[in-house]
Amino acid sequence: MDKTGSLFAPPQPLAARMRPRELAEFVGQQHLVGPGRLLWRALQAGRLFSSMIFWGPPGSGKTTLARVIAQALDCQFSSLSAVMSGVADLRRVVEEARTWQARGRRTMVLIDEIHRFNKAQQDALLPHVEEGLLTLIGATTENPYFEIIGPLLSRARIFIFEPLKDEEILTLLGRALTDREQGLGGMALEVTPEALAHFARMSAGDARRALSALELAVLSTPPDEGGVIRVDLNVARECMPRRDLLYDKEGDAHYDTVSAFIKSVRGSEPDAALYWLARMLEAGEDPRFIMRRLLILASEDIGLADPQALVQVAAASQALTWVGLPEGQYHLAQATLYLALAPKSNSTMAYFRAQAALKEKGATKVPTPIQDAHRDRKGLGHGQGYLYPHDFPGHFVVQDYLPEEVAGARFFEPGEEGVEPELVLRWREFRRRGRDPGPGEGGSGQEEGPGS
Repeated sequence: MDKTGSLFAPPQPLAARMRPRELAEFVGQQHLVGPGRLLWRALQAGRLFSSMIFWGPPGSGKTTLARVIAQALDCQFSSLSAVMSGVADLRRVVEEARTWQARGRRTMVLIDEIHRFNKAQQDALLPHVEEGLLTLIGATTENPYFEIIGPLLSRARIFIFEPLKDEEILTLLGRALTDREQGLGGMALEVTPEALAHFARMSAGDARRALSALELAVLSTPPDEGGVIRVDLNVARECMPRRDLLYDKEGDAHYDTVSAFIKSVRGSEPDAALYWLARMLEAGEDPRFIMRRLLILASEDIGLADPQALVQVAAASQALTWVGLPEGQYHLAQATLYLALAPKSNSTMAYFRAQAALKEKGATKVPTPIQDAHRDRKGLGHGQGYLYPHDFPGHFVVQDYLPEEVAGARFFEPGEEGVEPELVLRWREFRRRGRDPGPGEGGSGQEEGPGS
């Protein structure tokens, strides 16, 4: 009788029943457990060097490998879910570990989704890991360097898991179809190769998802007149209609995808930029977030090489606000394409060099000629000596605008693409022709214009 009082407990899902029980059955992650690799050598030697953090996408084998390791090293195995467990559950595991330690047996504890443990819960783990009472395996889909406290990280080795390859998923599906004890081998089944290939391709490297889809296809398909359950491509498509996009708006997949999008636009690759744009929108990203990033990029990476870039994106941003999705995808695509195809310049970074000089020199005095002359010119001399550019040919005259402490500093480094060289050439020509005005040539003692 099970815990609910039923005489028969429901069977475990196929994905749980098909978990490998030893390393020889484990599929995938050959960069970690392949012959000669670190974990393979550790298991062959029968010793574990430290606690571990398994970081990777769902269904890549993190929990399974933890169980395999515990079995191979003859450890007492405990499993906690950071979503469902707290400090009280951890205390129970610690008490049991002390009992097993007295009997000469180590305890390995798997904490699934360990990034969900808060700092206090992670701190509670620390002394037991440090003294060696618990060998920790933390499984996480999030970047452990951001989510796990430093002292715990320093006592653990991080192993990065990759999504399973299609051929590895096919191996697992084939095993499930032939295993008569734990799998579907005892049933009269016929699953076409096309259906299996669809499950593998659409699972996005997630073994659990592929096995669950196969199980759904089998259990939801009635047998034919001969008693055979036939799963073809159409059935497979019904059970797994689309490939899930790994995308968490607060996790690594989010930041990695946004980074790929921005770098594709910056790298002038319109096809790649459109691909990552589509991926973000399909995953449910806020289109306003994407447009904000494009507005930033228009000045950060294009700037004066094409001053119209910012105008174009600002217009697309307004259009998106008015229209919304799905039609707003046209405006996002247009803005993306314009920026990807535009000439590039990062000369606006000059601002941050000026900012650094400000922080280095501290507060400086505004030079007298360019102080506001409207308040107390007569009393304090503010604005005296200012040369009014409109009084000179080309509306330009050379004079000092920087404080004495940073006189002669050059922050602006012009780009060489688009229209920026034309703007810079004009500016440099003015500077070459500019000279201090002689007596009676204007500018000495002129009042400032309306914009002073």
